[in-house]
Amino acid sequence: MKCESFESSNPLDDDTCIANNFYVWLLQVVALLGILALALWLIFRPRSPKYTIVDFSIPQSSLVKDGQNGTILYDLEIENPNEDSSIYYDDILFAFYFGQDTVGERTIPSFHQGIGKTRQVIDRVDVNPRVWKSLLSAISNATADVKVGLSTKFRYKTLGKKSKHHKLELEGQLKVGSDGKISGKKKKIKLHHASKKWRRYKA
Repeated sequence: MKCESFESSNPLDDDTCIANNFYVWLLQVVALLGILALALWLIFRPRSPKYTIVDFSIPQSSLVKDGQNGTILYDLEIENPNEDSSIYYDDILFAFYFGQDTVGERTIPSFHQGIGKTRQVIDRVDVNPRVWKSLLSAISNATADVKVGLSTKFRYKTLGKKSKHHKLELEGQLKVGSDGKISGKKKKIKLHHASKKWRRYKA
């Protein structure tokens, strides 16, 4: 906005015009700073870690008919997709479910994951004996649907500063064939954010 060049008969008009110009300029500066802040937030906003089951199997020795004990072998991939933030994890609770029952669970101890790093967790879970008979029967019929649940809290470290804790609850589903391995074309199962129904189910 430009003030008129002709001489005003009222000095207040000139003051008002100058004040209006100042406020317009101030609004433009605030808007520009807001856009800049949004751009920086989008650039530096960390992304959530990614969890993928890259291998799952039940050894043939566990699939013996009338066997009393079972074991699950798994390979869990934990990826930090950020190129400017490392991640500090609290303990991670990782569990398998069949129907309403807990098949078995593991706690992955807290750890720090560097920028852009991927960690492989290769471990085993001893199946709950009370669940094993029904699970083995479903596996023998190639109808076993095993659910996976994961919960943890973590903090990002960006530009030397740690964030607040972020809660993470994930779920996934595995279809297990009669050979004790993941059936179907998808052999790698990415875990996704748990639904409200799943969180109520776990509670």
